[in-house]
Amino acid sequence: MTATAPAPSTARARATASLPRLALVLAALLATLFTVASPATAHAALTASDPKDGAVVATAPAQVTLSFSEQVAMGDDSIRVLDPQGKRVDTGELRDMCSGNTVRYGTALHTGLPNGTYTVAWQAVSADSHPISGAFTFSIGAPSATDVSLPTAQAGGGPVGIAYGIARYASYAGFAVLVGGAAFILLCWRRGAAERPLQKLVVRAWVTLTAATLAMLVLRTPYTGSGNFSDVFDLDGLRAVLETKTGASLVSRLLLLGAAALFVAVLFGVYARRVAGLGPDAPDRPEEETDGSDQADGTAEGEGTEEAYRPDDTSDLTFGLAIGGAVVSGGIAATWALSEHASTGIQPGIAMPADILHLMAVATWLGGLAALLVALHKIPGIEPSAVRRFSRVAFVSVLVLAVTGVYQSWRQLGSWSALTGTDYGQLLLLKVGLVAVLLGIAYMSRTWTARLADARVDGEAGVGAVAATVRTAGAVSRETAPGAVPESSDVSRETAPVAVPADPERAAQLARQRAARESALEKRVRDADPDRAGLRRSVLAEAAIAVILLAVTTVLTGTEPGRTVEREAGRGSTATAVPDRAVKITLPFDTGGPNGKGTVRLELDPGRVGANTLHLWSESADGTPFDLPEVKVAFTLPAKDIGPLPLAPEQAAPGHWTASGVQLPLAGDWRIDVTVRTSDIDQTTVQKTVKIG
Repeated sequence: MTATAPAPSTARARATASLPRLALVLAALLATLFTVASPATAHAALTASDPKDGAVVATAPAQVTLSFSEQVAMGDDSIRVLDPQGKRVDTGELRDMCSGNTVRYGTALHTGLPNGTYTVAWQAVSADSHPISGAFTFSIGAPSATDVSLPTAQAGGGPVGIAYGIARYASYAGFAVLVGGAAFILLCWRRGAAERPLQKLVVRAWVTLTAATLAMLVLRTPYTGSGNFSDVFDLDGLRAVLETKTGASLVSRLLLLGAAALFVAVLFGVYARRVAGLGPDAPDRPEEETDGSDQADGTAEGEGTEEAYRPDDTSDLTFGLAIGGAVVSGGIAATWALSEHASTGIQPGIAMPADILHLMAVATWLGGLAALLVALHKIPGIEPSAVRRFSRVAFVSVLVLAVTGVYQSWRQLGSWSALTGTDYGQLLLLKVGLVAVLLGIAYMSRTWTARLADARVDGEAGVGAVAATVRTAGAVSRETAPGAVPESSDVSRETAPVAVPADPERAAQLARQRAARESALEKRVRDADPDRAGLRRSVLAEAAIAVILLAVTTVLTGTEPGRTVEREAGRGSTATAVPDRAVKITLPFDTGGPNGKGTVRLELDPGRVGANTLHLWSESADGTPFDLPEVKVAFTLPAKDIGPLPLAPEQAAPGHWTASGVQLPLAGDWRIDVTVRTSDIDQTTVQKTVKIG
């Protein structure tokens, strides 16, 4: 027997069969990439503190307070105040000082705190579920050295943040495919309920959404807290999460997924058996919506049907499933709307229903697209009429998506400048561009659908001829099995009786071989239709763009809205902008004693409000380094009656002194006094006023 090379169509079929798997891998990679590249920011922001960042106060304050732009969730350990040695000096009791639109929290300090620099570290959870954190310093009496390092890690980041972000992406993807796959079956192709590939798709989407929701629930404590995976076993932390709005939303989602499991069981149980009992040639809709061109397998109309089609065979159950599915999917969508961006900011009463409609439209469109892709790749019998119906459903979904999306964009951006000047606006532009590309490819898919419908009747004869050729080729190359009809027999192998081997294992092997041959035959027949192949390619391109679009949407939901960013910029920061260069001054001095003349050069970097680094060089009259016995510096802001703030720099080298963490609490005209001593009795003070901030 001579082996033959695989047909080109078979090679192409094998190549395209792996594309859905590649799309899933791409989805996972994109989820990781976007999560690493864009750590979740938040809706709320710290707007003020008392004492301010970098402030120097004359006496120890009784408490430290923080003000935020939006509601936040804080606990007793959310605000920590540390002395220069790193010891906590707060009482550990959170004070809720919110009033009206003012969101303020504080913590009391112990009495009798000594002078020095203190560090305030805080962490909270924004009303839209994202963790936020920060730290700043203030000084009592005068700045001092401190052993406390300001935290650099962002809340919600690190490996836990990556895992939580992947779970968020998986939950969105699972929701889209679950809702869209079920909608595709009920609205576009009812007989798809009996098809195993579509059943697997929807069930796996339910499993993905359920697993992702459970993962988010157990990861919530480390995600908003320490950032350590070990905290997933913290039962007290889990109990605290369940008392939050986000925890309640996740639990509600799990309960609704239980109802969704019942819906899926009915859809692929009773409903699937009913639509399967109608026969392969029964139309999905009343007779006026279909014609003979919708035959699934090329047989004549009415052939293979044992009972007449009655339009009300499944209509009642379809209506009930549609209503129940809409209620359950709307409830699941509401678990996002009630706990994320839509629940905060302006007009939440309008924003939350709009967000639910937006999520439902996205799921119906993109999830239905995934179901159509699976049907085109795995199921030979899908009719062009089902594709046309999905095209209409997708059109309505896009309209809803556009209306709700425009409203959400206005609500979250607030101005045209935020569209290009904020991360949220730039991501939104990217999302709009992807939607435009997706619509362009969808238009191409509509063209292929029209061609497929027009050529369906003529194509059936061609496909039948190809099928006959494939059967003949398969019969010629088939190895003769024990007890089977000889290859030279004139009787068709499909009609001739075949002896069943006595060996059960051999019989099972032959059954598997026959099933594989039939599957390969169906695949070849399906791939022989060029219009169907073109539609598959365009739908696959749509699915690939949809994967990227879903990743961008996931990042967008975790990004601080442009309206909030611009509002905080308008309020100003506790620190003024950094100037282009450091403050540099040169001061001549003369102590009056022997060798008492020289100059000092002082550099304050970066010369702004807050922490600075000071460098001071001393030179004698001949330009050589002047190793002075003592140098002291003081800063005074006469306009605000602040200072003098003394500073004793440390000598780094002969003629060179340095000091780090020099705190200047306010902008203004600061007077810098430099006291130099050249001997035990000879010293002088020189000064100059510089502008800070």
